[in-house]
Amino acid sequence: MSLVLDRPVAQEAGKPRLLTPSAVKAALRDGAEIAILDLREEGAFAAEGHLLFAVPAPLSRLEAVIAGLVPRAATRIVLSDLDGSLIADGAKRLAQLGYTDVSALDSGTRGWEAAGFEVFTGTNVPSKAFGEVVEQRAGTPHLTAAEVARLQAEGHDLVVLDSRPLPEFQTMSIPGGLDCPGAELVLRAREAAPDPGTLVVVNCAGRTRSIIGAQALINAGLPNRVVALENGTMGWELAGLTLRHGETSQVPRPGPGTLAWARMAAADLARRAGVLRITPGELASLRADSGRSLFLFDVRSPEEYRAGHLPGFRSAPGGQLVQATDSYVGTLRSRIVLADAEDVRAPVTASWLLQLGWDEVYVLEGGLSGALETGPEPRRVLGLGELRPDWIDAASLYAAIGRGTAVFDVGSSRAFRAGHVPGAWFTTRTRLGAAAVDHAPDAPDYAVLAGDDALAAFAADELAWASGKRVRVLLGGLEAWKAAGLPVEAGAQRLLADDDVWLAPAQHPPERQEAEKRRYIAWELNLPAQIARDGDARFQILAQG
Repeated sequence: MSLVLDRPVAQEAGKPRLLTPSAVKAALRDGAEIAILDLREEGAFAAEGHLLFAVPAPLSRLEAVIAGLVPRAATRIVLSDLDGSLIADGAKRLAQLGYTDVSALDSGTRGWEAAGFEVFTGTNVPSKAFGEVVEQRAGTPHLTAAEVARLQAEGHDLVVLDSRPLPEFQTMSIPGGLDCPGAELVLRAREAAPDPGTLVVVNCAGRTRSIIGAQALINAGLPNRVVALENGTMGWELAGLTLRHGETSQVPRPGPGTLAWARMAAADLARRAGVLRITPGELASLRADSGRSLFLFDVRSPEEYRAGHLPGFRSAPGGQLVQATDSYVGTLRSRIVLADAEDVRAPVTASWLLQLGWDEVYVLEGGLSGALETGPEPRRVLGLGELRPDWIDAASLYAAIGRGTAVFDVGSSRAFRAGHVPGAWFTTRTRLGAAAVDHAPDAPDYAVLAGDDALAAFAADELAWASGKRVRVLLGGLEAWKAAGLPVEAGAQRLLADDDVWLAPAQHPPERQEAEKRRYIAWELNLPAQIARDGDARFQILAQG
């Protein structure tokens, strides 16, 4: 049996022009908007290396991520991958989705490296490199895990503020720590440490959010001594100390006195950093400008966002927006507008984005005034309306498997290891056709599932075209399967790919975690040297004093 691995396309518009590495380098420096999209799976993107300002836009999930990363269809896009093998399919798909200015890096990152340009491994590299540069140039003070533990044991007056979102804090935290995600620090820190004599220690899992969080409080003029916990929870464990798990303690919302101080501190910081402000009327003009890309972010917590947000604004908690800017904004030199409720979190976040090198970052005046929408962030999946999935419920799929239906999971290899439909194969959407040929050529029909029904629907549609067989989609994925009380198996049996996810050091098998933590810390510490060699970052660190 053979498969037709590509659906016919009626236009040649998807064929991209190839750019030399030198041409792409020049484009990155010409001052105009540009999006460098890397089509590999996240794990391959991180492990194999990529351009500094490339953002992961996996071909397998392109329809689901492209509108968020590149909202303007006329944006200049340059596609990349390892060697050029994914470019034709990626360009064709973008053309079908309405993108009109698509080119590609000739020979991918292999060609880029061969031309003598810098290749970066890892994820969220611009933000993480920025954190290291901030520490170097601003002189962000730090204490080792052993020093902090000793001060705690001696009863020193200190508070540990964890700058990560609550789910990460619950997974692992410093004993006695309080959760206070990055953008909340200036807003709430004085609630946790009202006495200026209290030492404030800021931590995260590694380095970046510890550094940025501590320096945010220093930049805002918190009267306390503030330090970053060197290497975060990784450093704590590497020092032989024990972390807590399942903790939920958070810094309370600010009282009137704390809020008044935070507003004044944020206003002064914004003035020194050159943060721009914009009225609702001026924002309307930016929205109407079709020649520029515009990103609108609500930098409050996800819970506050769901309770009420301005129409058109996406949820991007400020600390995460700084920590992983490339996960939210895929278009360099675009415009960014931030909003919050109390005029603290938005200006503090804006001050960091400006230092990261984003020129047009605005804070919306009036905060959340006007009509609000409730609920989660609306999701834009391009091309989904053209599909007509052949859905199947869990009970019916269970019966169909007994009749020979072959099942493919195209969601997440990490989730698959934790639990999957018995007998299912895991692969990525882009490899699904080949997997069906190699592992289930004689199956009478197929079923596809994923944690994301949209991803499963796209994959099933392509497999149906390629195989000529009926392909059904499990509605609700594994969660629906489990809700029906059906059996689940765990492990890596029939795992055909595992490069779709990047694992943090703590997500590796226990026997590998120490080595992975040390490797990760060394990688972060080396980023400033790489950034200097690359030459494209435009970090502008706020002058101290």
